Amino acid sequence: MFFENVQTAATQVAILYIIVFAGFVCDKGKIFTEKTARKLIDLLLYIMTPCMIVNSFLDMECTAETIKMFFISLGVAFATHFIAIALNLPFFRKKNYTDPVYKYASIYGNVGFMALPLAQAVLGAEGVFYCASGVIAFNIITFTHGVKVMSGDEFKLNFKKLIFNPGVISVIIGLPLFLLKIKLPSVLSQPVDMVGSMTTPTAMLIFGTYLSNTDLKSIFVDKKIYLVALLKLIVLPLLCLGVYRLCGITGTLLAASAITASVPSANNTFMFATKYNKDAFVASKTVALVSFVSIITMPVVIAIAQSM
Repeated sequence: MFFENVQTAATQVAILYIIVFAGFVCDKGKIFTEKTARKLIDLLLYIMTPCMIVNSFLDMECTAETIKMFFISLGVAFATHFIAIALNLPFFRKKNYTDPVYKYASIYGNVGFMALPLAQAVLGAEGVFYCASGVIAFNIITFTHGVKVMSGDEFKLNFKKLIFNPGVISVIIGLPLFLLKIKLPSVLSQPVDMVGSMTTPTAMLIFGTYLSNTDLKSIFVDKKIYLVALLKLIVLPLLCLGVYRLCGITGTLLAASAITASVPSANNTFMFATKYNKDAFVASKTVALVSFVSIITMPVVIAIAQSM
């Protein structure tokens, strides 16, 4: 069963990375470049991803059990980030140009670009439903603790960014529809479904153009990046799986939690490094290498979760 789960998860990850490779090739061939892809990021973040999240709420039947499971998944999502923060306390403690980048990359995962599309591919609408809570947790914690890690003494709590971001707003829209059992007419639900279904391929194509512009040769010589990969892709998800299984969590929720915990470092690593005058080149290298390694680690972690 374990190896069957590995094969299933690996197949879905491979499908996603084939699309990533297509984006990589398109950038090299100047067909669809990173410059063009950047113009699509807002469309992806503000339209496509919210549609996918809202659609996951529309696809779920509202029962006492699903309501309970959603709020449990929200607690698990916050717990995953708190475990990651605690796990990283002994590491990357210098207040220099690079250690904040490594620390941020070790804690925060690519929830929007990778967790949601992967959950859709492996677990379907129910997986997206649970992973949506991860988007809430990510946005709240990254704009508090994450900003503190990158900016140091410049930290200021920004309640506007905590609430008015695509992930949280889409849950604010979708959750009442789910709780009140409101079914949208097909003239509205079908566009939401169609636009939401564009999220996965668009995100992967954009990610491919991003990797195409990374200096791939230089990423393999930085030893600290390997430590980031070890902490983010192996130690954190396995630790989370052990804790959640001891708490009685099983099934799709456990698998969705494994996906959230095992995704590679967030693209925000590069954006925050740039914004707060840290080493953006190191951030780019870190995200690239951790993303490559995750091709191997994510299927194994997901298979372990599905076998528990």
